[in-house]
Amino acid sequence: MVNKTSSNKARLKRHKRVRGKIFGTAGRPRLCVYRSLGNIYAQIIDDEAGTTLVSASTNEKTFEKYGGNKEAAREVGKIIAERAAKKKIKEVVFDRGGYVFHGRVAELAEGAREGGLKF
Repeated sequence: MVNKTSSNKARLKRHKRVRGKIFGTAGRPRLCVYRSLGNIYAQIIDDEAGTTLVSASTNEKTFEKYGGNKEAAREVGKIIAERAAKKKIKEVVFDRGGYVFHGRVAELAEGAREGGLKF
């Protein structure tokens, strides 16, 4: 019988491989994306200090729309870019979290670029 590996295990394996190459510094922190079926989350992380500088998600109380579509992902990208601008963060390293750069992940990136983040 053929055993099928779970898609989340494969994603975590890809994420681990990518994280070996991507590192967020204080000057250029890492924009990390996590998506679930109904929500999308984004964090800007300084890996040197091991702290989260800014975060945004569709799971917040202020976010009233459905969080599992492209429009919501673009809004989260804009929100995280606004919050990053308040903390004077202009450039980031994009970490797609092992997901394909397509759909909601790409929309979040476009929203962040529209908001003023460079990557």
